[in-house]
Amino acid sequence: MTVMTQPPAVSRVPSPYGQVARGVYAPALVFEIGVGAIMPIIPLSAVDLGANLAVAGLMVALLGVGQIAGDVPAGVLAARIGDRHAMLVAATLSVLAFAGCALAPNLWVLGAGVLAVGATNAVFVLARQAYLTEVIPVMKRARALSTLGGVQRIGAFIGPFLGAGVVHLIGLSGVYWLAVLTSVISGLVVLVVPDVAGAEVIRRRQAAVPVSLGTVLRENAPVFAQLGFAVLAVGAVRASRQVVLPLWSEHLGFSPATTSIIFGISGAVDMLLFYPAGKLMDRRGRLWAAIPSMLILGGAILALPFTTTLAGVTAAAMVMGLGNGIGSGILMTLGADVAPAAVRPQFLGIWRLFSDSGSAAGPLVVAAGAALGSLAAGIAAMGVVGILSTGALARWVPRWSIHANRTTRRRAAAADGARTEA
Repeated sequence: MTVMTQPPAVSRVPSPYGQVARGVYAPALVFEIGVGAIMPIIPLSAVDLGANLAVAGLMVALLGVGQIAGDVPAGVLAARIGDRHAMLVAATLSVLAFAGCALAPNLWVLGAGVLAVGATNAVFVLARQAYLTEVIPVMKRARALSTLGGVQRIGAFIGPFLGAGVVHLIGLSGVYWLAVLTSVISGLVVLVVPDVAGAEVIRRRQAAVPVSLGTVLRENAPVFAQLGFAVLAVGAVRASRQVVLPLWSEHLGFSPATTSIIFGISGAVDMLLFYPAGKLMDRRGRLWAAIPSMLILGGAILALPFTTTLAGVTAAAMVMGLGNGIGSGILMTLGADVAPAAVRPQFLGIWRLFSDSGSAAGPLVVAAGAALGSLAAGIAAMGVVGILSTGALARWVPRWSIHANRTTRRRAAAADGARTEA
């Protein structure tokens, strides 16, 4: 028997899209520019402080570790003080974290700063997701969240280019000060933009009975046990895309500049599709984007080890960008669909723990394959995971989300009408 959560109420607190753009998308873009700028600088800073290549790689990994560690506390924080206040806290703490990285006298301080950046990023991301879920009408939710994902991609794309200019003018530490500036700007934008809708959200949460994190986990265990696997797999495959392209290009002997161009082309294709992806999910249902996304992305990753020329790798990279772009915002949207309204921030904190854990695990699988002597096997394994994840999505999403496709929406509406008549 199919079990679904109750349809969320259609009536929402009015929220002009201009306000959302200024109060959520603008600070998201600016904040992600700072994070994107420091990504290629972290290993260089570590080497500059005396680290070998292995330790430098570990420093980059600490960013993801910090994000995983911050996911659940981020949900608790947003539930207690509100989404927008949580963004302000994250922006403030990120200023301190970036400054710590800039002034780090040794690897220990640099590692602590990078870890803190990951944790503050977790708070900022979750607060934006929870806020949009609250104030955007449910039938436009996917567009709003896919746009948030697209804005994050654009920021991450711009950041390294700005960082390169700063390095040329000032040096490595200058990039961290650039990130300090972007954090300050993002916090100021959140602070000055009016937030009438958010104030109403905070009042509703304060009037609700407090619920412990353990209760949230226990009462929603079936959702996490079933959809959690799909979320983990999707996160792993999408993150592995960022690793398989540079590693395979290096394996084929391409120059770093050529590899960067290939990666940039893939990212450009990815960024073009975030709004059409959201519109498709709102009109047709989540699975219309989720399943094609993972089939295309998984198939392209699986095909990559069979490419031996620049043209072949570039084609595979473009198809990867296409697959990833079609699925822009899918994990955030699914999380918003199934999150109970009364405990939404805490639920989303646990939800993001699954997706971020997958994001950390995907590159590790590829790296393990390379360490065992077969980079191609590690890449192919992630391609297979991508294709298999479509089965998990098709099996479990309709069980829990009325927005899976048009059929489940009509079925839920009919059931709701029958209950009303009874």
